[in-house]
Amino acid sequence: MAAPMQASLKSHRLCTATVGILRAQFLSAGYCRWQHKKQYSSGKDDELRLSYLDGEHSGIAVCAFNRPEARNSFSRKMISMIEEVIQTIRFDTNVRTLIIKSDVPGIFCAGADLKERATIPPKEVGPFVAKGRQMTVDIANLPIPVIAALDGTAVGGGMELALACDLRVASTSAKMGLVETKLAIIPGGGGTQRLVRAAGPAIAKELMFTGRVLDGKQAAMLGIVNHAVEQDESGEAAYKRALELELGKEILPQGPIAVRMAKLAINKGAEVDLASGLAFEEAYYAQTIPTKDRLEGLKAFKEKRPPVYKGE
Repeated sequence: MAAPMQASLKSHRLCTATVGILRAQFLSAGYCRWQHKKQYSSGKDDELRLSYLDGEHSGIAVCAFNRPEARNSFSRKMISMIEEVIQTIRFDTNVRTLIIKSDVPGIFCAGADLKERATIPPKEVGPFVAKGRQMTVDIANLPIPVIAALDGTAVGGGMELALACDLRVASTSAKMGLVETKLAIIPGGGGTQRLVRAAGPAIAKELMFTGRVLDGKQAAMLGIVNHAVEQDESGEAAYKRALELELGKEILPQGPIAVRMAKLAINKGAEVDLASGLAFEEAYYAQTIPTKDRLEGLKAFKEKRPPVYKGE
């Protein structure tokens, strides 16, 4: 009987400790009332554009790549700009969903800037790759849903960035894959780990061993993207579908704190055993109990009206 009792005690201690730890995370993950909102860039020649939609789109921020001469590849400058955008979004309590897309027709992101990479001394390659890997971690850790709209090619680091997002929407004509073995390297931005979690070890190994490129329809069949849509004349079918996920009353109307806590519970629980995952669920659920939104949800249900959530 000693082993079961020890396991139970361990689970109890994990849950108790987790509640305290996650209370601090709750405050640091974007729940402070400080609002840092700016137009990162808006010119037609800017390499990275951050815009805030309004009206019926209010609450959605859009980060768009715009580096056509380099197929939106990740240079040192580009990675630094993306990190700045991530930090801007993290502390903006008005933003409830982030969509990452490309403003370059036919291309989402071609991964690392290989022309720049060829000029980097070998001793600097490791730190550069580590910075790109941290970028994907920071995207995955944003406290709001992040959607990748893939209307064009996403390979290498571009695919790794998409895998770091919570949801992926692709046009059926979009091409995507982790092709690093063709260059005698392996994915270094989280691809070896996130593709496994999306498609399973056997599929991930086959795709990485061969460097195979899939289209959007094939990726959807393997569970790598959530939705695949036929491309239209605008070349932005995936982006439009990403917006529909919001305007279709599927995400935005839900309690924003609840959505954030659900994301944290899923992300944390996916990395541990079931008992520990349930402890995370209990801890994050506890964060929703004292909120005004929870009371508003109950009141709206009783009054038979749509709730009006404020993220409080």
